[in-house]
Amino acid sequence: MPAMRYRSRTLRRVKKVTPGGKNVVHYKKRKPSPAKCGNCGKPLGGVPSERPYKMRTLAKTKKRPERAYGGVLCPSCLKAKLKEEARAK
Repeated sequence: MPAMRYRSRTLRRVKKVTPGGKNVVHYKKRKPSPAKCGNCGKPLGGVPSERPYKMRTLAKTKKRPERAYGGVLCPSCLKAKLKEEARAK
């Protein structure tokens, strides 16, 4: 039986084979949910969903798209927003 702290599904189970040939279970923290569009709530493409310690090592351009509202709005909402801004002028 696993230790009490490993019994909940808070941590995910990863099965590994050790160099000695034994099958063991490693417990890892789960990945966060994907980034969502601030307008419609669709998952954003080009934005990785990683744990903070991995996000720190990524370059700024790998964390979000290099465009207006990159990492905030999905392409379809961005298109609509840019149209509104252009028409307001």
